[in-house]
Amino acid sequence: MRISENGIFLLSIAVSLLSFGVALFFYQWVKKQQADNKRIAEVGGFIRKGSNIFLKREYAILARFAGVIAILIFLFLPEPIWSGDMKKNITMAVAYILGTALSALAGKVGIEVATIANMKAAEAAQKGIRPSFLVGFRGGAVMGMAVVGTSLLGVTVVYALTGDATAVLGFSFGASSLALFAKAGGGIFTKTADVSADLVGKVELGIPEDDPRNPAVIADNVGDNVGDVAGMGADLFDSNVAAMAAALVMAMNLGTTTADKSSNIIMVFCYAALGLLSSAIGVLSARMGKKGDPTKALNGSTYITTVIFAVLTAAATWLFGFEWRIWGATAIGLLVGVIIGIASDYFTNDNKKPVQFVAKASKSGPAFTVLSGVSYGLLSVLPSMAGIALSALLAYNICAPIGEGYAMFGISMAAMGMLSIVGMIISNDAYGPIVDNARGLAEMGGLGDKVLEITDELDSAGNTVKAVTKGFAIGAAGLTIIALLGAFMSEVNSAAGLKGLEKITGFDIMNPLVFFGLLVGAAIPAVFSAMLMLGVDKNAQRMVAEIHRQFNEILGLKEGKKGVVPEYEKCIDIATTGALKELIPAGLMSIIVTLLVGFIGGVHAIGGFLTGNIVSGLLLALFMSNSGGLWDNAKKFVEAGNEGGKGSDAHKAAVVGDTVGDPFKDTAGPSINTQVTVVSLVSSIMATLFLSFNLFRFFG
Repeated sequence: MRISENGIFLLSIAVSLLSFGVALFFYQWVKKQQADNKRIAEVGGFIRKGSNIFLKREYAILARFAGVIAILIFLFLPEPIWSGDMKKNITMAVAYILGTALSALAGKVGIEVATIANMKAAEAAQKGIRPSFLVGFRGGAVMGMAVVGTSLLGVTVVYALTGDATAVLGFSFGASSLALFAKAGGGIFTKTADVSADLVGKVELGIPEDDPRNPAVIADNVGDNVGDVAGMGADLFDSNVAAMAAALVMAMNLGTTTADKSSNIIMVFCYAALGLLSSAIGVLSARMGKKGDPTKALNGSTYITTVIFAVLTAAATWLFGFEWRIWGATAIGLLVGVIIGIASDYFTNDNKKPVQFVAKASKSGPAFTVLSGVSYGLLSVLPSMAGIALSALLAYNICAPIGEGYAMFGISMAAMGMLSIVGMIISNDAYGPIVDNARGLAEMGGLGDKVLEITDELDSAGNTVKAVTKGFAIGAAGLTIIALLGAFMSEVNSAAGLKGLEKITGFDIMNPLVFFGLLVGAAIPAVFSAMLMLGVDKNAQRMVAEIHRQFNEILGLKEGKKGVVPEYEKCIDIATTGALKELIPAGLMSIIVTLLVGFIGGVHAIGGFLTGNIVSGLLLALFMSNSGGLWDNAKKFVEAGNEGGKGSDAHKAAVVGDTVGDPFKDTAGPSINTQVTVVSLVSSIMATLFLSFNLFRFFG
């Protein structure tokens, strides 16, 4: 049985619309849940307002940036407008704007639902852990279904209208560039507030985490939304689109007949649609078991979705006559994604030895907290890096016998396999900040210790699963970027064929141009991370000074006198202003250096640059994500009454570790994979220009 391209486009659109229906169902369900606590409604209103103000100001800046980039794309891409086809330039610019707009929409949808679900989850905790869990998860699932549905719909429409995979690259670049700045800005905001609130509140004054006396506490809750919800939504939207774009670019250049190419393109859309369908089934069936373990419930839903996807794609491969070797590569990516998640879970779960050892080391002081956390973070890198390498190696060799070019296509399909259940991954990830906010609202609403115990357990599960989903996202980004390296080679060879130039078959590191690019590319993730974390550092120092000022100048605030309220908006403004000031330079640096390397050394230098960027970026992203998650849960393990409990020296040391880990796991770490994706896409869409105009070719 065969299916036409038009048929698969209709299937993709239908599944996208189905996911929107699931998102709408969950959104309406969450809105209907009980909410009658006036204090929670008041504080929740502050959080919602602060989140939307930040998003509005951030998007206003990014809209101007996107406008400039769109004009440059129109003038120069895929070729300068005066020497190429103007229609292609217009198509690329429009696709870029569409990608940017839909990526921004992904963040906005997340904010809308998360700032409602946090209040509902807090009040649902009064009925028990299972009702509160379901509110948090279904709130996250709204975002998961909406984001992935939008990404599949966007890629389908762009490709169906243009028939040009390069236009899809433009769409992907729009999504990635917005995601890069949204993740960076949101990450700086959230960790500015989190670090400041913890250092002054917990370490200096010994007051609870979400004590309403703390001027930074509302900004902290706003940060959970703009960083972990809006930023991560845009990030995973970008990863999903980039994986499809890389696969489509290579699919168009594979096979000897039109039928072969069409079959490969159909397979890409078919597997993407079935991945979204599997996630929809998974989120609809998610429930907490009788034992009431939220971590088990979240991970169980992920594993169920994985099995559903494997079965559905196997059935589609048999039914439509797809190549079984490509299905095997996809299944390998899916399996390795689960293994990476399990490895991340081992190093970040407070039921496992690494977290407990770091908590114990905290009794000896913060130096040992940091030292042990860094060590375990570095150890955690090997399983994930080896998993990504092994999946790429297996996918490459399984698909190589099919024909020329299929080996790299196999890697791109492994990336799609790892990202196939991204709807479930986003649902789990968005659950984390929702229940984190719910915990703060429960404390500020005075719902009592029993409710706080429930929200603490939900929050701990959120941190554990968040570390797993970040590892999953970073691993998927790794395979996607390797696939984008293949897409870059395809674009270069396509342009070389038109210009009568020699095609490239690989990148020899003994070539000085390749090695030059390799070294520069390896340095970029480190510089990028430093710029973001310095942004948090400078911003947090300003906020700490503001918190001190309020405690010193507002009479009765420290003592908690009735009617005395801190100036929350001052801290929100500091976090907003600082984040918006710092978000552009780091992302712009990455793009500018990519252009410099390309115009200096040409396509060979860019090949080395991307290789160095991938290896260095993956290592740093995994290290920082896992270290940060480990420190966070070590702190929570102590707060649960272990190693001295709250107020002990171990607790103070664990809080210091957590504040070091905050910008690791929520600012720099998850932003690196977006940075690497962006420079890979810039390289692919600039391939023709790098081939035609570079310093060494000019002098050669």
